[in-house]
Amino acid sequence: MPAPRSPEDLLTTELKEIYSAERQLTRALPKLQKRVASERLREMLDKRRDQGTALIEQLDQIFEEMEVSKGRHKNVAAEGLLEDMNQHIEEIKEETLLDPVLLASLQKVEHYCIAAWGTAASMGRLMGHQSVVKTMEKVLDEGKKLDNELTELAEQEVNPAMLGGGEEEDDGNNGKRAGKGNHRK
Repeated sequence: MPAPRSPEDLLTTELKEIYSAERQLTRALPKLQKRVASERLREMLDKRRDQGTALIEQLDQIFEEMEVSKGRHKNVAAEGLLEDMNQHIEEIKEETLLDPVLLASLQKVEHYCIAAWGTAASMGRLMGHQSVVKTMEKVLDEGKKLDNELTELAEQEVNPAMLGGGEEEDDGNNGKRAGKGNHRK
């Protein structure tokens, strides 16, 4: 991909990065769904796949409006995050460990996407591309909501299950831990 030479090129590059990331994630989610034990997590993965598919379609329209080719650009950052997730799928056999790791891996991808969507929305706003702004702000809201739901699921179900039903265990420092490994908003 040629180096960006203008602000429009930067926006186009950002949108191509998002497009590639969404396509990669959408293709990866079915494999992930087969491995998770949590039904709620499986449902969230379905929801995320549907959101990704809709975003891909919206980006197709934006590329057409902007009269640019989406090309065959590959987002290497998303590829690395998804490769890490796939490595966990291959290596971790214990179900109670796999769900927390996969949920955390999904949140890493989602955080990357949230940053990309926010950047594209900001650039679109600056350059007067209202369709970019509208699309990115919508998906940004959806992504933040999903991230909060994933954190809630991690804290209330998935991580406590990893510790054997969520019972608190002594951490060795006269304190208790209850399976929280994901961030809190």
